[in-house]
Amino acid sequence: MADMPDDYRIIAPDLRGYGDSETKPVDATRGVRDFTDDLAAPFDELGLEAVALVGWSIGGGIAMQYAVDHSETLTDLVLVSTMSPYGFGGTTRDGTPCQPDYAGTGGGLANDEFVERLAEGDTSAEADASPRSVLQAFYVGPDNEFDPEVADAYVDAMCTTAVSDENYPGDADSSENWPGVASGEHGVLNAISPKYFDTSELSHIDPKPPVLWVRGDADQIVSGSSFFDAGFLGQAGELPGWPGEDVYPPQPMNDQTRDVLEMYADNGGSYTAETFTDVDHSPHIERPEQFQSVLLDFSNS
Repeated sequence: MADMPDDYRIIAPDLRGYGDSETKPVDATRGVRDFTDDLAAPFDELGLEAVALVGWSIGGGIAMQYAVDHSETLTDLVLVSTMSPYGFGGTTRDGTPCQPDYAGTGGGLANDEFVERLAEGDTSAEADASPRSVLQAFYVGPDNEFDPEVADAYVDAMCTTAVSDENYPGDADSSENWPGVASGEHGVLNAISPKYFDTSELSHIDPKPPVLWVRGDADQIVSGSSFFDAGFLGQAGELPGWPGEDVYPPQPMNDQTRDVLEMYADNGGSYTAETFTDVDHSPHIERPEQFQSVLLDFSNS
């Protein structure tokens, strides 16, 4: 953001429970609408009648929800390594839940050690589940260089996350269905569960701002083989008792996003897809110059 041209006004609010913003609880039964309300409020306070919205990862899901609810305020919608319009985990390609109670999604799927180290503010790389190790392994990928100062800034930011049943990761419920845990009603990971989150109606919004979708071809978080998806972990033997691909397949996340964007285009909208080679979950970190070029070309078109 600091490298963007001076004629761009950049606004980057921390969402509730992150950074310096107030730690209000997240009502997951509203999907991510607590977060979209948190965006609408400062935009209104600042008198912004039109914005170009850029969302990364879960932020992409929040950006899609914002577009569904406030499309008239958007000039552009930019989705960076976005989560699927059908939520995170537990659905087949058309958004149908693998289990009737959405088992295998939500706060109960978080890694307990990662959550504990996040709460402790662990900035070291001494364990595979420390925030720094997770950032290096999954957000930029083990084969990509990460500038130490940039890494420090991101790890410090990660460690400002409010860790609780009402924030990250959220609460959980037990289930009779594999893998034995289902979404609760509070917190971040439940808010993106397909039980509460579905932005596939993006394809029908009016007006339709131009959409830019940027992702890396080596993404380990948002893909059809995500290391954070119960279906893939079961297939890989990491979660015991997997009922098989006919019952609980890995979620085809990017295929789902592409399908919804194709419907968006069929209904009169437009989208541009950019896939960065040998890039993991963070195109703007791993290839900042390429990312900025793509972003500026899109915003100026």
